[in-house]
Amino acid sequence: MEIKKSILITGASNGIGAALAKEYATNGNFLAISGRNAERLNTIAEECRNKGAIVENRVLDVMDTNEMSKWVSSVNSRVFLDLVIANAGIAGGVDGAGRGPSATHEIFRTNINGVINTVLPSLEVMEKRGQGQIAIMSSLAAFRGIPSTPAYSATKAAVKVWGEGLRTRHAGNGIKVSVICPGFVQSGMTKNNPFPMPLIISSKKAAKIIRKGLEKDTARIAFPRRMYFLAWLLGVLPPSFSDRLIPNIVLKE
Repeated sequence: MEIKKSILITGASNGIGAALAKEYATNGNFLAISGRNAERLNTIAEECRNKGAIVENRVLDVMDTNEMSKWVSSVNSRVFLDLVIANAGIAGGVDGAGRGPSATHEIFRTNINGVINTVLPSLEVMEKRGQGQIAIMSSLAAFRGIPSTPAYSATKAAVKVWGEGLRTRHAGNGIKVSVICPGFVQSGMTKNNPFPMPLIISSKKAAKIIRKGLEKDTARIAFPRRMYFLAWLLGVLPPSFSDRLIPNIVLKE
């Protein structure tokens, strides 16, 4: 079968990553998906195959630099990668890394090193071809440090800024880079949040918004729009003012 488009997605066993895999699972598309939960990843892979996609699923930890580099290179050697989505990430709380110093270290390692380990080998193989597209999963939490999730906010801010810099750096190399900044999305990461999540949307809807933005080569795919405006506003207001607007709700790291 002739390959229409080849896509690699990390963190594809749940949430937005799983929804993106299913969104791109059409006849002729090749999907290379990874995650840490073998059972869930196998289920997603089978759903994608049933929709007509060719799927290669791999249980892999994005913090493993060597294995990530080998995987990206291996996939690209067989099917040139058109799109890589560095989606894998974690938060604190009951269903995440927990709380405290060890959780903070794990969140930083996963959300920053995991993205780096996905993006750098992808850039290397795409530069040789002079084309390709990379999407980096950030968050609306990146626009201002949130007291309930300071580590998560910081990591998402780091990859957001890095992605924006990479977009300009590689624009002349035929490589497109977009940063994705979702608000609240229904997933394993948010399902037990003990606080209100305004304008929360389904992972399926989020995946459709992201795909549309990537097809347009949108630099920053941020949604929902009202939440994006509020996040941006909190980011530009003086801390002495914005501190009073952000409630110190249940802590998650």
